[in-house]
Amino acid sequence: MNQDFKLRFDQMRNNNPTKPEPEKPTEQEDKVAGVHGYGNVRNLCLVWPDGRQTFFNYAYLIRADFHPGDEFNTIHLGFSGQDITIKGYGLEALFAQLVDHLPQTITAIDPRYIPVETANEIIVAGISLDAS
Repeated sequence: MNQDFKLRFDQMRNNNPTKPEPEKPTEQEDKVAGVHGYGNVRNLCLVWPDGRQTFFNYAYLIRADFHPGDEFNTIHLGFSGQDITIKGYGLEALFAQLVDHLPQTITAIDPRYIPVETANEIIVAGISLDAS
């Protein structure tokens, strides 16, 4: 029996059983896709109100500290070679997400646009970078 025999049920459902199948990538193309494709790399992108952006790889996150405050909550992130300070409201929930490496982007908003009522919201009012 021929091992290359394929049933074309999906194509029959789409009313086009004669549609040619897409070509399989060559072994070389598979290797290139493996190198340049999406992997499990997790990054944290920081965005400032003026549009400036930078990102850090979670693999280099050494420590994180949460400090509740009277006016602002503060999160200190220690990446190898760089310390990040995030200030805002409701940051305890953001800290819990950072523990699991969930946030991909943290965006700071201009403090003059912070709403008066900030109950149960994560609002980042400032991000600062310091060399360690």
